[in-house]
Amino acid sequence: MNAREPSKHNPNQPRTIAVTGGKGGVGKTSVALNLALTLARQDKRVLLLDGDTDLANVSIMVGLYPRRTLANVMAGECPLEDIILESDYGLHIVPGASGVQDCMDMGQAESLRILRALNNLESRYDYVITDTAAGLQAAGLHMIAAAELACVVVTPDPASLTDAFSLIKVLRRRGYSRIPSILVNMAQGASQARSVFQRLDSAAQRHLGITLHYMGGIWRDETLRQSVLNQKPVALLPVSDPSCRQFHTLADMLDVRLSQLPPRKAGIAAYWHRVSRRDAPKPDGQQTQSNGEQPATRPAPRKESVLEAVGELEAVFGQGEVEPLLRYEAFTRLFALLGSTLDSDAVEIIQTGLGSMNWENLDMERRNHLAAHLRNLADQVAPTAARVTPETQRAPAQSEPVYDRISFGEQDRLVRVLREQPADISLDQLLRSLSGNSRDGS
Repeated sequence: MNAREPSKHNPNQPRTIAVTGGKGGVGKTSVALNLALTLARQDKRVLLLDGDTDLANVSIMVGLYPRRTLANVMAGECPLEDIILESDYGLHIVPGASGVQDCMDMGQAESLRILRALNNLESRYDYVITDTAAGLQAAGLHMIAAAELACVVVTPDPASLTDAFSLIKVLRRRGYSRIPSILVNMAQGASQARSVFQRLDSAAQRHLGITLHYMGGIWRDETLRQSVLNQKPVALLPVSDPSCRQFHTLADMLDVRLSQLPPRKAGIAAYWHRVSRRDAPKPDGQQTQSNGEQPATRPAPRKESVLEAVGELEAVFGQGEVEPLLRYEAFTRLFALLGSTLDSDAVEIIQTGLGSMNWENLDMERRNHLAAHLRNLADQVAPTAARVTPETQRAPAQSEPVYDRISFGEQDRLVRVLREQPADISLDQLLRSLSGNSRDGS
């Protein structure tokens, strides 16, 4: 297979790449956009999916401001083709692509309509690049799983490496078997980029038992930084420009890596179709009416039903080790359900639940980490400049000690009286003597 012609693996199947990162601010959107423009400049048909759930900023970086996104398509307001933006060299951009996850909450017919349109769209391209959301959001994890190659962008910042490792670890626990490619962004040079990769790769080998793939590095320079501010990606500069040339090198590295991977049998839309069918609500004994409408509203849950559901949850979690992402989802859903009607009873339930946890099992480092998060949460609930603690409640403020003239008289008299007392006088007798002297004025 010719590495420079990856699209030959299937004429109707594009090569799919997810550009992702463990945290925000690593430059993944800039990398995704410049890589897509570079491939388009090489006469490739490229579709860029803006899957960032926070801000649809891919199009803004090229000076395009979308009037409609995938959300409008899902609402039936326009066809998918109407939201596609065209940039330089014929690059096509789909804004708001993170909304494809909402297909799992739609009816089967509507979901199939959206995914079929997406399948027909992606079959027209040689490459489909997704700029995913950073971190461990469910939408971002699904976008990585849907692509045949995950390009994890990191920087020399140690926090970036920690978050990237967490991302890879969660992917492995969810059954992701492919090897991620690591791209070091904002590096000072080739030696630093290689050193950053080796630190992450060593951690992956030691704790996850995998060897990561090194995609290369993108050097930090002023031209690249200004290109973001000016909404003119460096991929539009002459190929002789160093900032532009490094993305051509990245495109070559990408093609080499893709040529080493087994061909995918299905594209992004097919993956989401499988997910939507897998997560579709299962029949619970209530049949859908013949006209397609849902049956009448269910009655309020009985006490037995709630206790039974809790028992089933306990049984599942008691069977053995449960993947962290599943525990996280169960925890957040239960707390969201509890907090939907946040009254005094709910607050008391939350307080009791927190108090029942066995904090003694945590080591001191994790205790301090948890305590810091709880303090931040407390500041959100009841911000105050000087928080009252039990210690301050129990111990009133102490004033400076002063001499009590009412009880002991003037200080020179006190000295004279002390000198006159016998050496074997008790403390109780001494205090009575001093009080008596102050009262009679002697």
